[in-house]
Amino acid sequence: MKISKKIVVLGHFGVGKSSLVRQFVENTFTEDYKVTIGVHILKKVVQLDNNDVNLILWDLEGQDDINNIRTSYLLGTHAFIYVYDMTRPSTFENLKQEVDFIKENYSSIPFNIVGNKSDLTTKGLMNEHNKLHKELSLTFTSAKTGENVETLFRSIAKSIT
Repeated sequence: MKISKKIVVLGHFGVGKSSLVRQFVENTFTEDYKVTIGVHILKKVVQLDNNDVNLILWDLEGQDDINNIRTSYLLGTHAFIYVYDMTRPSTFENLKQEVDFIKENYSSIPFNIVGNKSDLTTKGLMNEHNKLHKELSLTFTSAKTGENVETLFRSIAKSIT
């Protein structure tokens, strides 16, 4: 049986949302940064428990204010992935408020918080992320090395099927 599920990937500009999605879908990484305008949609079929799950991944353009996301992009979402850059504090300074906004407005939809660029994180910043991890249950990934990328998406697919 084939099941389709929409996963929306959101977060600030330049946190690696597109790289994370490309690493999962195409198993590639490029240093060439291209800004996403609007939304970029990719898909990948994963097999779970003898079912083909068609993951439709909506990679939204970066927003410094979560309130600016077009609500039409969020319709029909089965899961959210909120990505922040582990090397740029400005992308996680208001993390709790941004998470609260999504949870308040979309309380029935599973929500995953991802600290990306773990391969570039310093020891000092890692201490901050570990504190956040205890409070918010984060996943640390590296779109560049592929660390935890497949695990993240497969875990989400299992939780929504």
